[in-house]
Amino acid sequence: MSLRRLRAIAAKEFIQIRRDPRSLGLALGIPVFMLLIFGYGLSLDIDHVRTVIWNQDPASQLTEEFLMNFKGSKYFNIIKTTDNYRDIVRMINDGSVLMAIVIPKHFSRYLRSGEPAPMQLIIDGSDANTATIARGYVKSVVSGYNIRVLQRALENRGVRKPRSFDTRPRIWYNMGLTSTWFIVPGVIPMILMIVAALVTSTCIAREWERGTMEQLISTPVKAAELVIGKFIPYFAIGFLDLTVGVLMGTLLFHVPFKGSYLLLVLLSALFLTGALYQGIFISIVARTQIMASQLASITTMIPALLLSGFIYPIFNMPQALQLVTYLIPARYYTSILRSLFLKGVGLEAFWYEAMFLFLFAFVMIGLAVRKFRKRVA
Repeated sequence: MSLRRLRAIAAKEFIQIRRDPRSLGLALGIPVFMLLIFGYGLSLDIDHVRTVIWNQDPASQLTEEFLMNFKGSKYFNIIKTTDNYRDIVRMINDGSVLMAIVIPKHFSRYLRSGEPAPMQLIIDGSDANTATIARGYVKSVVSGYNIRVLQRALENRGVRKPRSFDTRPRIWYNMGLTSTWFIVPGVIPMILMIVAALVTSTCIAREWERGTMEQLISTPVKAAELVIGKFIPYFAIGFLDLTVGVLMGTLLFHVPFKGSYLLLVLLSALFLTGALYQGIFISIVARTQIMASQLASITTMIPALLLSGFIYPIFNMPQALQLVTYLIPARYYTSILRSLFLKGVGLEAFWYEAMFLFLFAFVMIGLAVRKFRKRVA
């Protein structure tokens, strides 16, 4: 392999990138755009559940005391009170509220008598996940209120407070349970995977379409030199995207980085190498820029978004899909980044993921070089 020819191919590709500022702007703009969208727009925290209340026992202090548990909670946003079902149906149908609480007549009488007090809860179940969480919030409020009522009743009768469990949770790595700390390290692998494959997926297909590949074939440049030479400029762009992602994550979204920057660089280089050579391999196979872009989107965007554990927990997926995720490189890199950002652990905690990234890069390099050699022959 000649370093002089390698530098010449890399220089040629740098010139080509510079002549296409739109593609370069896209490669640098996508990370910023996606981090802003996912960092600010996507939240796994379900707070301020929009709620309407129909209190049919408004004169009772006990009823108001009970409702204050909802009005004073950050998990509920009481946007309106009503006095009929028509408003409840209309507001749930048009999406202005997610939930309705209906307090029946004589609610306080039930509380004073010691009988179970009925309360109607109406939830919009069209979003099953949000509805389940909202129902859990209500159950938690009601359970807490029941415990306090029971304790007061026992104290009034002179009964000593019964023994109970005192759970004191200690949350590691994300004490405030901030979903942004979970999301941002997961966005970076998806960005690198998508940008790397999309940008490089057209680099060799473009040469075939423009008729310049035949000229390159006629030169002494070897297949490996051509493939590696085209890889180098995009590797530099990919690392620039990584730098932007890490800086935005730590400075803009205040996600702590507790791990080793050396490990971050080395393992990111492995992942980026595999992703770039995957794009080059797609470019060689597709031979047209349109087909290459479509193949790159299908093979990178969907798996990185849905099967990497970025948003959806892998353990909640069907068993068949869980097996498929073992073939998704973004799964391993996502796990590595979250460990480096939040846990600050070393290589001993994710050596298995690192080995897969090495295997992924090795296989993609071999496929790209071998497939291009066949085309040259």
